[in-house]
Amino acid sequence: MMGRYEVSICVFIRKGKSMAIVAVGVDLAKNVFAVHGTDETGKVVLLKPKVKRADLMPLLRSLPPCLIGMEACSGAHHWARELIKHGHDARLMAAKLVAPYRDGGKLKKNDAADAAAICEAVQRKTMRFVPVKTEDQQGRLSVHRARQGFVEHRTATINRIRGLLSEVGIVMPLKAETVRQKAHEHLEDLPGYLNQVINDQLDELARLDERVAAYDVMIKEMARSNERCKRLMQIGGIAEVTSSAIEATVGNAHDFKNGRQFSAWLGLVPRQKGSGGKVYLGRITKAGDPYLRTLLILGARAVLNAAEKKTDRLSKWALEVKARRGYGKALVAIAAKNARMAWAMLSKELDYRAAEHLAA
Repeated sequence: MMGRYEVSICVFIRKGKSMAIVAVGVDLAKNVFAVHGTDETGKVVLLKPKVKRADLMPLLRSLPPCLIGMEACSGAHHWARELIKHGHDARLMAAKLVAPYRDGGKLKKNDAADAAAICEAVQRKTMRFVPVKTEDQQGRLSVHRARQGFVEHRTATINRIRGLLSEVGIVMPLKAETVRQKAHEHLEDLPGYLNQVINDQLDELARLDERVAAYDVMIKEMARSNERCKRLMQIGGIAEVTSSAIEATVGNAHDFKNGRQFSAWLGLVPRQKGSGGKVYLGRITKAGDPYLRTLLILGARAVLNAAEKKTDRLSKWALEVKARRGYGKALVAIAAKNARMAWAMLSKELDYRAAEHLAA
């Protein structure tokens, strides 16, 4: 006797022949999922708008190996790993790349429509997919995410201290270290409960400094014990934090055909707008991971600031770009070049000199 899933899902009877599923779209959620599958002719042979969490894996395991698409959201990498274990070709996509394939556009936004759009999008030859991360990669990335959260909380605390003191006529400079020092100096002069509030904020600031420092040590240990990270740290402007973030995000970078594609994935290429045979380049797209892009830009700033004191080929090139195109565009150019070199060193296991020649 066939299972309850196999009857309505695995096979579609048409003219006496069974049509197997070739592509499935899964709209992920916390408790209730939507599943949409098609055969090789594009005919819908699987339509489950409401599947409970406990029933999702038994349902997908009952299918023959096929292409399964999902949006890259919370929990997506876990589901992709589980599906790959059972022989499926699981692919993750950015939600904004799936939206154009939704029938009805924004006027028809529901789970079933999203699943159908995912099923359609995952079969496109030009679709850009998100690399599926291992549990180890996600664990290392969680360290970066936690550190970033502490840094943002610390910045908010400093701004809160500055704002509270400005209410009593004490204006603090922008430099964070100066805010710490001056706030302590003014504690005794603060009226009423404000003294206690500022003191508590300073204690919280000290605690956050300790947490950030502890996570910095953890990240440095991760980078120095990883061969790929040590290779990436040969690139100017890429140290422990950036190298470990890149390696944890893209692994061996085999999901990218070349360094330019990796650079575009990070949003370090200009927007293009063209008509009538003319192409106009605008600002960078800022697509992809903003955390990685920020780290690369900060590293490029360090490279450019130190370039005037150096005579190597990269420093001379950076200064030429700065003189020709300006400071901001030089930063983006350096960051994009570093991204291309990082791809070469990860995907082809090249040393710095060979990667620099390939990224030129």
